[in-house]
Amino acid sequence: MKKINYSYFFVSLLLLAGVWTACEKDKGFYNPAAIDKEFKGNTYEYLKSKAGIYDSLVQVVDRLGLQPLLQDSAITLFAVSNAGFNLAITNLNNVRKLTDKDPEYLATVDGAQLDTMLSQYIMRGVYPSDSLRGQDGLLMHAISTAYPMHARVQKATSSGYIGGGPEMILYSNTKRSQFERDWVGTTTGSINIRTSNGVVHVLNPDHIFGFDEFNTRLLYIPPPPNLFATIGGVQTVSRENGGGAGGVEGSNNIVDQNAETKWFLGDFSNAWAQFELNEAAVAGAYTITSANDNVDRDPKDWNLQGSMDGENWTTLDSRSNEVFEQRFLTRVFYFNNTNTYKFFRLNIVRTSTNAMQFADWTVNEPKQ
Repeated sequence: MKKINYSYFFVSLLLLAGVWTACEKDKGFYNPAAIDKEFKGNTYEYLKSKAGIYDSLVQVVDRLGLQPLLQDSAITLFAVSNAGFNLAITNLNNVRKLTDKDPEYLATVDGAQLDTMLSQYIMRGVYPSDSLRGQDGLLMHAISTAYPMHARVQKATSSGYIGGGPEMILYSNTKRSQFERDWVGTTTGSINIRTSNGVVHVLNPDHIFGFDEFNTRLLYIPPPPNLFATIGGVQTVSRENGGGAGGVEGSNNIVDQNAETKWFLGDFSNAWAQFELNEAAVAGAYTITSANDNVDRDPKDWNLQGSMDGENWTTLDSRSNEVFEQRFLTRVFYFNNTNTYKFFRLNIVRTSTNAMQFADWTVNEPKQ
C-alpha cells in the first residue's frame, strides 16, 4: 500500500487558502456592514455613562441647564470629547497669558457665548447616517439658534483605496455661507449610537470645541461707543443698487447694527459711505463687519476721512490688503486723532472682484 504524504497534503491546503485570501483582498475595497450601537437610556445618560470621555461636555450641559433637552427631546448630538474642550481652553489661556490675564475655565467663560457654540452640536430631529448619504448631504439647524450646520456621509481611505474604508460623517459649520470654501468642518470617529431619544455621532478627538470661533468669541473686546448711535445723523452713499437705500441689499443696511443684512454693489470700481453727525465729535476708532457670503466681495483696500464741512477732507486711517477671515466678522480699527469732525466718509477702493459688499460700519469714540 502506497503511503500518503500528509505533510505535502497539509502544505497544499495552506497554499490554496492563501490563494483564496488573496482573491478576497483583490476585491479592492473594505466594505464592512454598518453596525448600529444602542444605549439603553437617553442621550444625557449616555454621556454620563462615559466617565473620562464626556465629562467636559456634561459640565457645559449642566451649567447651561440643558439636561432636559438631552433627556426628553428628539435630537441628534455631535459629541465633543474631553480632548476637544481641553484644546479650546488651552488655546484660549495661551493667548490670555500673553496679555497678563487670568486663565478661564468652562465654569467661568461667558455663558452666552458657550451656549451659542454648544448649540452648533445639537440638532432637533434624529439624523442617523442613512439620512445624510445624499450627494449634497443635509443642511440642519442648531437646536436653539437655528444656526445652519451641514452633515454628509463619506467613506475613508483604506489600504490605498479612496472611499474603500468605513463610513464617517463630515460635519461642517457653514458660517452662514452658501459656498463650501467658507465652511469649517470636522469628521466623526464613531456614528449611529442610538439612545432612547435620539442618535449620537462622536467627533474625532482632534476637533476643537467651537470650530474656529472659541477664541474669537471669548477674546473679542467690544469697540468704544458708536457715534452713529449716541449722537445720530444721516448717511449718504456714492451710489445705490437697483433696490435703493431701503432695498433688500441697500445702503440702509450698513447702519442698522444687524450683521445679517448688507449693502451690495455690482459692477464695482470704488464706492463710499458717508455719515453726517448731528453734532461734531472726536473719533478714534471705526468698525467694518463682513457680510454673509462670497469673501471676494469683502473690502480689501479703503480709507477713512473726516471733515467739518463735507468739502475739505482729512485722511484719518488707510488700510490695504485686509482680509476678513470669517463671515459676519466685526473688525475694529483704531487711529490717533484729537480733532472734532461732523462728517466721516469710508472710501472702499478695492475688493477681489467686480462687486462689493459689507454688513455694517460704525465710527466710534477714542479708545479709553
